[in-house]
Amino acid sequence: MTTTTPETTTPETTDPETRTGLLAPAPARGRHQGRRWIDDWRPEDPTFWQTTGKPIARRNLIFSIFAEHIGFSVWMLWSIVVVQMMAGPHGHPAASGWALTASQALCLVAVPSGVGAFLRLPYTFAVPIFGGRNWTIVSASLLLIPCLLLAWVVGHPHTSFAVLVAIAATAGFGGGNFASSMANISFFYPEKDKGWALGLNAAGGNLGVAVVQKIIPPIVVAGGGVALARAGLFYVPLAVAAAACAFAFMDNLSEAKADVKPVLQSLRHADTWIMSLLYIGTFGSFIGYSAAFPTLLKTVFGRGDIALTWAFLGAGIGSVIRPLGGKLADRIGGARITAMSFVMLAVGAAASLWSVNAKNLPVFFASFMFLFVATGIGNGSTYRMISRIFMIKGELAGGDPDTMVHMRRQAAGALGVISSIGAFGGFVVPLAYAWSKSHFGSIEPALRFYVAFFIALLVVTWFAYLRKTRTGRLGV
Repeated sequence: MTTTTPETTTPETTDPETRTGLLAPAPARGRHQGRRWIDDWRPEDPTFWQTTGKPIARRNLIFSIFAEHIGFSVWMLWSIVVVQMMAGPHGHPAASGWALTASQALCLVAVPSGVGAFLRLPYTFAVPIFGGRNWTIVSASLLLIPCLLLAWVVGHPHTSFAVLVAIAATAGFGGGNFASSMANISFFYPEKDKGWALGLNAAGGNLGVAVVQKIIPPIVVAGGGVALARAGLFYVPLAVAAAACAFAFMDNLSEAKADVKPVLQSLRHADTWIMSLLYIGTFGSFIGYSAAFPTLLKTVFGRGDIALTWAFLGAGIGSVIRPLGGKLADRIGGARITAMSFVMLAVGAAASLWSVNAKNLPVFFASFMFLFVATGIGNGSTYRMISRIFMIKGELAGGDPDTMVHMRRQAAGALGVISSIGAFGGFVVPLAYAWSKSHFGSIEPALRFYVAFFIALLVVTWFAYLRKTRTGRLGV
């Protein structure tokens, strides 16, 4: 066995995963001259993993979480900044000099979500093409663009709304980071540890939403007045730090192979599209509610103070509880837990609808906290279902090593597609509230739609994965 370091190494071809084709054969010495390329990576070899692989994987995971966390924070910067840009009573400008309507504010928080969702698929393929470390450096550096543009534009209240939307769209760079970060870390860990590692990576990134909504409000008002430019400037050194840490401490894996074929093959399965729909309901709701919640508190109840002080709790709860959804899925079954999450989401949306009718702020706030709990549980369970579905498909197709490898590669491709489509929920949710507010003067029609939508997703989950006729065949 060769001794492996973060330097370029000589491959060993006895690894069973390499023989079956799950991983691309390690290239010969000299293919990559950079000191941060690893050409021999065998996480499924217990000896290699314990002696060499585990410390390297842990180091890459730590700095991947940091970079993804900053990415999520930048992605959601506008969700808290727009609260200070909305018009006051009778349309008077806010202290920041801006006078955005509720619909404009909701559009501004929707656009970054849509761009981030769109970028997730190309970001997934960027890791095999450029290397995980290299792309983390690039993607973290790209965060400087939305930070600096935000810092500039908030000081120019007469900027046209179209330009404001274009600048907000660049925050979508932060949303794409999730896909590349998850793709990168998945190559580092053995199959038995991937769930936990990816769960930590996802939770660490999701927490960025809560952190930005907690720390930015006091920063922009420190010392008196409102200085919104600080919101963007605060994350400039953090983005630089994320890129510098990736440069200094992360690695590229040669075996990470760019292969579009499994992605295209995964699209032939109805389950890929069904799971995409379910993920819109779970993760899409999480990111959409996270983006819209502060604005809704000010729009519906006129409580911008609560929005700036306590809105972060929702995203924080949804992020922290996500790993619990995965664990419950492992023990009880992903489809059962996902179905339970849709029941909870429907109940939470119904409670928030009642609170808007009754003008009851405490119930409105509590119902949204309940919604965030449900999205966190659903995020963990739906993500767990995907690999399980494709594993069972492989077993039903014969279960031989080549078939199982083929299905695992399709599962990885499906994850990229589902992650991208699901994130579009973060674009749709705020826009639905904006449309409802502008056309009906209330968010009640949007809430009625969400109640019906979550019930529909419950029915889809039952029909596709919980009916007795499918139990034992796709018992996910």
